Amino acid sequence: MDWQNPTDDKRVVLAITRLRATTHVDYRGPLIMNPGGPGGSGVFALRDRGAYLQSIVGDNYDIISFDPRGVGASTPRHQCFASTQDEDAWELQEPRNLIGAHSGVIPELYARSIAYSQLCEANMAATGLLEHAGSVAIARDMLEIVTLAFPDGLLRYWGFSWGTILGGIFAAMYPDRVDRIVNDGNVDYREWFRAEHRNFPRDTEKCMDAFYTSCYDAGPDSCEMYADSPDAIRARLDALFESLKEEPVIVPPVSMGGAGPSMPMIITHSKLRGLQYSALYRPADQFASLAHIAAALERGDGLPFYEHFNPPPDDDDDKESTPSTPLCGAPELTPFDPQPGLIEGNKDAFSAIRCSDYTPSTLGDLSREDVRRQADEILRLSPSTGALNALHALVCIGRRTHPKWTYDGPLGGTTRHPILFLANSADNITPLVSARNNSAGFPGSVVLVQKGYGHTSLAAPSDCANSHVRAYFQNGTLPDQGTECEGQWAPFAKALEERALGKRSRAVSTWWL
Repeated sequence: MDWQNPTDDKRVVLAITRLRATTHVDYRGPLIMNPGGPGGSGVFALRDRGAYLQSIVGDNYDIISFDPRGVGASTPRHQCFASTQDEDAWELQEPRNLIGAHSGVIPELYARSIAYSQLCEANMAATGLLEHAGSVAIARDMLEIVTLAFPDGLLRYWGFSWGTILGGIFAAMYPDRVDRIVNDGNVDYREWFRAEHRNFPRDTEKCMDAFYTSCYDAGPDSCEMYADSPDAIRARLDALFESLKEEPVIVPPVSMGGAGPSMPMIITHSKLRGLQYSALYRPADQFASLAHIAAALERGDGLPFYEHFNPPPDDDDDKESTPSTPLCGAPELTPFDPQPGLIEGNKDAFSAIRCSDYTPSTLGDLSREDVRRQADEILRLSPSTGALNALHALVCIGRRTHPKWTYDGPLGGTTRHPILFLANSADNITPLVSARNNSAGFPGSVVLVQKGYGHTSLAAPSDCANSHVRAYFQNGTLPDQGTECEGQWAPFAKALEERALGKRSRAVSTWWL
């Protein structure tokens, strides 16, 4: 567990999985992928997306992924609640209003963050993991995997979102062990470690503007929120949000006839904001759903909203997924218990890893006014979803456990082979400017721009970008600096083949930073 004190008896056990190469002609060895988070399960992600990624990099690669320490099937696991029932009860207390709704929201969320931090630190104390949960320790874990499993001891890596933090730390700490790194959907290194939350929503409104423009271009047959101009579509959606503040839509229970939930459901302004927030992660195939649901809500019909998040069972759905939580008698869970089923990620890991990467001078010390000031700036940058983005400023309030190992040097340096930074022209949560900022610290690295909207290159795949990624992994060729690639799909195009993030397209990717 403690790489700086290997005589310590505490250990972490990492879950690792592999998708084998399908050909050994010019076999290139293993390549690690990380899906992001922090808190995303690499085991889950490889099952969902491994074959697609292998089709890009080449079938002469093994694709490897692992659950970082504290995540998924690795043990001990970040587990703040004694049972899933306790966690559900906690989530039921979630404030119903978003930041900016009234002056009492931030104090309530601030107190809630302190309570959660205290609970996590108390329930995780016996594991010792919180002192060794940061990205630096995880990068050292990855070095161990490379040392033991890669014949040449060199890293080949494709990291998404927070995975770009992991890739950047590895490159800065072990530059001579870098053979290939693709950092895709870049989190700004400087902001991540300084507890700043101002840059990451910089492209959010560009993605939202794409909704209005592409809806207008698609026409009334393809976009149900169509109006006479993009500005008119914006006004129409804004009017719906205002209407829901005064008159939420009721979805009657199935017992009253027709399809629907078992209990009545209320669709509020805040819930529609949540849908809008998640749609910006994958606009190519979620904008049409957003338009369909919004148009239905205008008519007072909330059933499409309910069905979006509660789709009918699919015969192909994973039978090994986590079972539903019983109302009574939920089994107790400890951080040492095996994860009950394969899941996309665990929320408790997000804050544990995030806060472990803060410098000691900033950990847990933001005042209510600091949070309010950051929230105001985020709302200014991102009126559409800033109320949700602003929650990032609250993640580490009340944390007192400091990591024993931090990386104090600059995230940069000359690597054995240059890094390829990949970014969409407008990413709702990791803007293009972050890729440029990160690249500036690594001489010889290149930023490849994929023209499209959403989070990471998976949101709008591009044959052009994929060909550059393949060439990079196959023979080390970097595109020319300034290269831009067109995406294959535009919002409101015909329903996409589920190539990018698998069929779980309805998941709200709040832990995909």
